[in-house]
Amino acid sequence: MNQPLQGTRHTFEQLINEDLNDESHIEAFSRALQLDDQYFEHNPDSSSPATPGSPVVGPSRIRKVAALSDFAPVNTKVPRRNKRYKHKRHDFWFLLLRWPLLLFIFLFIGAEFGLYVLVRQLVNGKEWISAWRGKKGRLRKKLRAAQTYEEWKEAAAEMDNYLQFDEWKKVDEDPFYDWKLVRKVKRSLRNLRDKNDARGCLGVLETCIRPNFAAVESPRIYSETFLGTKDLIESYFNELERSLEYVRKTPELSLDEKKRFFKSANTNLGVSALCLSGGGTLGYYHFGVIKAFLDQGILPRVITGTSAGGLIAALTCTRTDEELKVLLVPELAQRITACEDPISVWFKRFMNTGARFDSIDWARKAQAYLRTGRILNISVVPADRYSPTKVLNYITAPDTVIWSALLASAAVPGILNPVVLMQKMKDGHLVPWNWGSRFKDGSLKVDIPTQALNLYFNVTNPVVSQANPHVHLFFFAPRGSAGRPVAHRKGKGWRGNFLLSAGEQWLKHELTKNFRVIRDLELLPTLLGSDLSTLFLQRFDGSVTIWPRTRFMDFVRILTDPDPLELDRMLRVGQLVTWPKLHMISNRARIENQILLGRQSVRAMSRSQGHRLPPSKAVLLHSVHHNEGETNKDRRSSDPSHPPANSERPMSVDTDAEEAFVHGSEWFYRRGRTDKPTSLAIPNTKEELSRDPLSSPGMRRKWASGLLNPEGSDGEADRSRRSSQAEEKPTTNSSRFFKKLPSLRGSHSSVFSDHNNDEATVNWSSESSDEFP
Repeated sequence: MNQPLQGTRHTFEQLINEDLNDESHIEAFSRALQLDDQYFEHNPDSSSPATPGSPVVGPSRIRKVAALSDFAPVNTKVPRRNKRYKHKRHDFWFLLLRWPLLLFIFLFIGAEFGLYVLVRQLVNGKEWISAWRGKKGRLRKKLRAAQTYEEWKEAAAEMDNYLQFDEWKKVDEDPFYDWKLVRKVKRSLRNLRDKNDARGCLGVLETCIRPNFAAVESPRIYSETFLGTKDLIESYFNELERSLEYVRKTPELSLDEKKRFFKSANTNLGVSALCLSGGGTLGYYHFGVIKAFLDQGILPRVITGTSAGGLIAALTCTRTDEELKVLLVPELAQRITACEDPISVWFKRFMNTGARFDSIDWARKAQAYLRTGRILNISVVPADRYSPTKVLNYITAPDTVIWSALLASAAVPGILNPVVLMQKMKDGHLVPWNWGSRFKDGSLKVDIPTQALNLYFNVTNPVVSQANPHVHLFFFAPRGSAGRPVAHRKGKGWRGNFLLSAGEQWLKHELTKNFRVIRDLELLPTLLGSDLSTLFLQRFDGSVTIWPRTRFMDFVRILTDPDPLELDRMLRVGQLVTWPKLHMISNRARIENQILLGRQSVRAMSRSQGHRLPPSKAVLLHSVHHNEGETNKDRRSSDPSHPPANSERPMSVDTDAEEAFVHGSEWFYRRGRTDKPTSLAIPNTKEELSRDPLSSPGMRRKWASGLLNPEGSDGEADRSRRSSQAEEKPTTNSSRFFKKLPSLRGSHSSVFSDHNNDEATVNWSSESSDEFP
């Protein structure tokens, strides 16, 4: 999604009073919720430019004939009968033992949970009595009283000096990372830079730019101190950053070499993403996490949110950094009114509809998030039991309206009924998406969609802010976490002691085992139409996990809007728990930033040398103006502040999904269409397709034939000779093929590895790497 336009500075009053509501959209959403029997048909003339084959509401409604009898009027409304079909897949023993077994397991879970709470309190009590006393206790209070990150770093450095952690930093040897390999790579990069050996430096970088190379990104290596890690690791990241800058600026490398390197480095390393969990009003702690990232300038471009985290993610992705700094203040609580209804109103609604909140009212509140900015991902779950989770973004649902996705992600059973996702058509009106299917809270199945993020955006470093109340209680780091070492024995022991930490781990695994038994045996019935058996069995953490320090009243007020004083506290707590993780995150962000600068530099040089640019008539599918029914041409003519066609655009993250989505946009637009062709520019010409082995059957056959028989296999006589030999002696070709592998390595392996082979480069990489390095 494109960055919003940056041209003017906004005040808090202007941003907070901005009204983006469109009552026609709310009315369309209300009608979609009421029409359960709506008939949808494919209407090519009214389809969206992003999804031409999408179903739209037909011109007339097809109704079921209903009458009390053959003599009664057919228009008389008759209540539908609820037919209950007998489930014959359960045998007698399941029906007999299901409820006793479920009750027995829940008794065990209750007892184990009580013991777990007791163990956690014993750990906290022992640490408070034996560890946080005297000067160490005073330094800890100084850490918690810090108002800025700079003050916190000073207090953390003082704590490390007092506990003699600085001596640990100076010793290279440690069993938790490959210190010998790190030392060799660092020395090699420095020597190659000093000798001005750009290609040698390039070869070393291609080897070491990997996620968690030599375990230098392991949380364990950052959990021994309050600030920083080993001096060798710090100097390694500094050298890696300098070497990437050297490769970007050196004239010794050609443009094609830089282009291939920075693209492969971006693919191999991956990107970071910020994942915001659900949690009701506990999700407002995410505001402090966002603010801490924002102040240091390391807020990731890929952000995902579920339920309450989806609302925070949408606000973050719809505002520029300057606007977020203005908005993230305690006065923002004046506009947080999701839970403003009194008990006399919401209790009556709950008795009538089974939900505390009204979907239409929440739609009016959420429509202010319609503007698009960073890459926003929202996790939702279909209302039926067995359908998989969907992650909505500009690739999977390019024309789905954001506020409807937020409502669906916040539709917790009993709190908000499942809602219909809405998509915007070319003429601007809204219709139900996915044939009017209903969706609900994504936290029920996938709270943190790490697998989908890795698939679509090559996310290899998910940073999770976890605020779910049912998960927050079970986060426990027995050996410390990044920036928070163990309180006693100079950070070398276990929290509490080994016995208490072992008891905590054993009880947690026992609880997980019991919930897994309930899920696998399908003992738990559906509650409020939802399957809650996987609620505790998801993955709730990431490469770095941040969880707030909550209070007991947070759970009591979990569905209550905060006032400015309470939001101020939540902002501060969110920042305070994020600061210990920032150093570890910033080391990774420095490398990602250097790769991004390299790709931007290569793209600028490609543009200056007249390399091929993306078609000027192509419509950006993830553009906010596209979702509003405008083309880029219309927007440029109506808005003088819109950037020109050849201006700098946000860099893609170059995943296979994004590349296929961009380069295959013509097919995507025209699939299933029989009417007039679209006016979009075709990204690949017939001449280009004929040279592409992935698109041309002739080129694929020729390339495969040459690979299997490099001596020459184009002649008819040669084919007849091989055919006669096969008839005379029907033996396998496996042995001959493997005998030819050495010769194949010299003649054909360059298709995959030798970048100096011009013919191979034309066939495999020229069409996909001209613009995005």
